[in-house]
Amino acid sequence: MAKRLSNESAIGDVLKEFIQVNKLEGGMNRIDVEAAWKSLMGNGVNSYTKEVVLKGSTLYVSLTSAVLREELSYGKDKIIKIINEELGKEVVKEVILR
Repeated sequence: MAKRLSNESAIGDVLKEFIQVNKLEGGMNRIDVEAAWKSLMGNGVNSYTKEVVLKGSTLYVSLTSAVLREELSYGKDKIIKIINEELGKEVVKEVILR
């Protein structure tokens, strides 16, 4: 059973507790990673991005341009670093470009 928070708890603390108790963090991470990809990569990359999916700690990105996929493959470590910095925690450990 979840612990009861006092009436003076901040709304952020209540939401964190709710997410933790209901095991919603995985779904929240998926949404956050997709939003981070869109904001960090810009319109040029987003126009060629078909799908962004987080499974476990692996980020799968489907691209419609083979040239862009090849170019981004050289910067996978940097992509992982900037997405994790944007989220403030280590969510992504590997990037697979397809």
